[in-house]
Amino acid sequence: MKFKFDWFLTGMVLAMVLAWLVPEPGAAGGWLHPELLTKAGIALIFFLHGVALSFPSLKAGALNWKLHLLVQASTYLMFPLLGFLAVMLLDDRVPAGLSLGFFYLCALPSTVSSSVAFTAAARGNVAGAVFNATLSSLLGVVLTPLWIGVVLKTAGQALDYGPVIFDLFRWLILPLVLGQLARPLIGVWVQRHKAKIGLADRATILVLVYTSFCDSFTQGVWANNALLMLVGVGLGSALILAVAIGVTTWSARALGFSAEDRITAIFCGSKKTLASGVPMAKLIFGAHPAIGLILLPIMVYHSLQLLVCGVLAERWSKRPSEPSNRVD
Repeated sequence: MKFKFDWFLTGMVLAMVLAWLVPEPGAAGGWLHPELLTKAGIALIFFLHGVALSFPSLKAGALNWKLHLLVQASTYLMFPLLGFLAVMLLDDRVPAGLSLGFFYLCALPSTVSSSVAFTAAARGNVAGAVFNATLSSLLGVVLTPLWIGVVLKTAGQALDYGPVIFDLFRWLILPLVLGQLARPLIGVWVQRHKAKIGLADRATILVLVYTSFCDSFTQGVWANNALLMLVGVGLGSALILAVAIGVTTWSARALGFSAEDRITAIFCGSKKTLASGVPMAKLIFGAHPAIGLILLPIMVYHSLQLLVCGVLAERWSKRPSEPSNRVD
């Protein structure tokens, strides 16, 4: 398989390094005014998501209820259970922000663009992937903060849902709705400039990553065992990804899915979104001093899922065309 250079993954590393070298501008009270820059960036991201959201394209995949049930159960039941297990196993062995980060990873929605892209590349059920990835993103607006509230409550903490829901509404849901309303007016233009729009979207995420790590570095969250934490996050993320792929593969076979539906279930049911995860974390956790640690697992998981799913897509794309062919 040929691996392409991914400037976005490199950009995430550079954003972390820049936050380490020059944290003051992006920290709370810095001259970049991250409290305003962050919210403006989140609104822009979800406005663009709203413009790109095509409800008519969902109709083709809407009736395959077994596939939808498996993907959503994997995303919002299996993964959170893995997250609870991770929190219990890690306990006081790692900083609290890092264990919360693993649970946050597990509570996030699936990706949209990469799930659909990998499914298409592997000759899977693209209509089913579009439907499930979109549904997962919409459900995540509600279910992700609810799951975070549950795990914080079990740890003796509390999530004040009022301000969180209000912020999610005005900076995430409202821009999403406005983007959908603007779709008839600018949808064609956005589609025509899709590459440039995607560039702006990812650049905005990198800015959010930078400001998130600035606060962590200025408050000394990374003062001890940074390298050891990175290795641990890599191993933990790889284990979660392996379990997710294994469970979705076994479940899809047990349910008698076709090869195309198995591919869709595996890609949509094992992936987690960084594009929505970073801005949602800024809204849910606010100025949490360890937000850099909270985001670290999803950043590492994102890189791993692209690598592993890319290999799987390449392998499955070469399978014979017979509908009975197994996906192993």
